[in-house]
Amino acid sequence: MLRAQQALNQPTSKTLLTLCLLAMLLAGCANLPSLEGRQHSLAITEAEASQTKLGKGIAPLVALHEGKSGIHPLLNAHDAFAARVLLARAAERTLDIQYYIWRNDLTGTLLFETLHSAADRGVRVRLLLDDNNTSGLDETLAILDSHANIEVRLFNPFLVRSPRLVGFITDFSRANRRMHNKSWTADNLTTIIGGRNIGDEYFGASDGVLFTDLDVLAVGPVVNDVSSDFDLYWQSASSYPLKLIVPAANPEQLAQLARAASLVTKDPAAADYVKAMKNSRFIRDLLAGKLDLEWAMTRMVSDPPSKGLGRARSHTLITRQLNDAIGDTNHQLDLVSPYFVPTDRGVEQFVDLSEKGVDIRILTNSLDATDVAAVHSGYAKHRRELLTAGISLYEMRRLGPGPDRDLKAGPFGSSGSSLHAKTFAVDQERVFVGSFNFDPRSAKLNTELGFVIESPLLAQQVASTFLEKIPEKAYEVRLTDEGKIYWLERHDGEEIRHNKEPHSPAWKRFMVWFMSLLPIESLL
Repeated sequence: MLRAQQALNQPTSKTLLTLCLLAMLLAGCANLPSLEGRQHSLAITEAEASQTKLGKGIAPLVALHEGKSGIHPLLNAHDAFAARVLLARAAERTLDIQYYIWRNDLTGTLLFETLHSAADRGVRVRLLLDDNNTSGLDETLAILDSHANIEVRLFNPFLVRSPRLVGFITDFSRANRRMHNKSWTADNLTTIIGGRNIGDEYFGASDGVLFTDLDVLAVGPVVNDVSSDFDLYWQSASSYPLKLIVPAANPEQLAQLARAASLVTKDPAAADYVKAMKNSRFIRDLLAGKLDLEWAMTRMVSDPPSKGLGRARSHTLITRQLNDAIGDTNHQLDLVSPYFVPTDRGVEQFVDLSEKGVDIRILTNSLDATDVAAVHSGYAKHRRELLTAGISLYEMRRLGPGPDRDLKAGPFGSSGSSLHAKTFAVDQERVFVGSFNFDPRSAKLNTELGFVIESPLLAQQVASTFLEKIPEKAYEVRLTDEGKIYWLERHDGEEIRHNKEPHSPAWKRFMVWFMSLLPIESLL
């Protein structure tokens, strides 16, 4: 009997010992390396930038519009890709690049090689990536970092590279906070900010989900603001040189990047991108002062990088800055957000505005189109209350990619499969474009970046899109007299009524309903 008891206890003891050792190991892994001795660098000055070709081409335009920035919306996915490549090719001094996601796919590979080529010309490249989505990129990033003119840093990095789950278990408070900012800045003169990450699905090159998205290219005073903001993130306590996290690579491996890009360009799928770059007139027109720019007072809004460690004060957050920059909403609010989670407090504010006579129209993803069903649960449970208050709700349909995608799209793209743009317009006078989703994660956890643009022209374009294009691309959500939700789908003037979430299986609808009951809204 005793031996039997000992036999039972032995594996239990080994299991406990193993768990204790694992816990000690994971606790040790949570200690990030010291940042003492980290190299200090800043964006080039405006005087230095003015001596470049870009500077000489842009300066006369800026001088004609004192205090204003020139804004060019990048509606077409291929143009958005080409603009990044062409800015990198035009840069002579610096490239400062900041992204939440960078895929190791066709467009990601081509843009990595674009940075490599710029560095070979003597351009200083600073690449700051959030580490939540860099799985599988360690070798490529290490090779880039081995170049004398390229430095890569990771925001809120994971010491245990795989599985990343270990980082969430050992340091959840930090690992749950991500850098969602997106910017691409050349010579502190021209920048691209907005909703697009780097990956095929964001540039219309994927057979899977395509994100109808929106970026803007900007010149003028706001670019210096973006560069200063990048410097803050680059020097922040969350920004770790890659070499402290990932084993170094041999500089001789840089040739691998060029070979990889060469192989990618032979893929038939790359033909559209090569063609887009050859046909693009962005840089030529920009240098010649002919690029179609909307000159407007433009304010950058962003979270401080300390938000990535949970140390930012409430008055410094982008939500407060947006309130200050936008001011009161008097008669119209048009809002576009792929991950719309209004929360009880947000619903109260929308209802209050509606009761004061503000016409509110909201576009988000349908359950069929969204790539994050859990987030849809945080929106779906508030639909009835929003509709009861007279707020118009539209849900983007999943639309198949076609040869004309994004060509006649308005501000939110065209026939991609999923909405990803983040924008809103107030009173047909002011418009926001950036990375901020209207959800608790953007407000409280992730860092965000965007522009508030004082442009009636751009704001009215958003408004006209709700009138002319969205009804044909999205389901209109309505209430019956009995208070039941239904969806209207329009095709060529005909209406199809759906009494359940359109084109979504029962199991998915059940999952969304079940998740709506869970106390997870603050994490969405």
